[in-house]
Amino acid sequence: MLGQAAMLGTQSSKNRIFVYEVTGLKQNSQTDLNSYPVRRSGSQFIQVPYSRMNEEMRRITALGGKIVKIRSIEEMSEMEMSQNGSAPDGPSDDNGSEG
Repeated sequence: MLGQAAMLGTQSSKNRIFVYEVTGLKQNSQTDLNSYPVRRSGSQFIQVPYSRMNEEMRRITALGGKIVKIRSIEEMSEMEMSQNGSAPDGPSDDNGSEG
């Protein structure tokens, strides 16, 4: 039983996506090689597959960024739905009136 649960967890983790909230990214000699500038603004949100989490953490640190928060994409979706106060299909009109 325990072995099965561990294997299922491993399989599902390969498909998981995480969102890094990053602050402090700035333009430097490494980012100058990119074809686009790096914004120096508030938080940036970067989606990262589970398999690349360590690599992305190192890249962010090398760019002078600080990871403020890491969440799963599912957690982010749940938070957005609860903040909007509506179901994914949109708000419903329960007053029974017709257009």
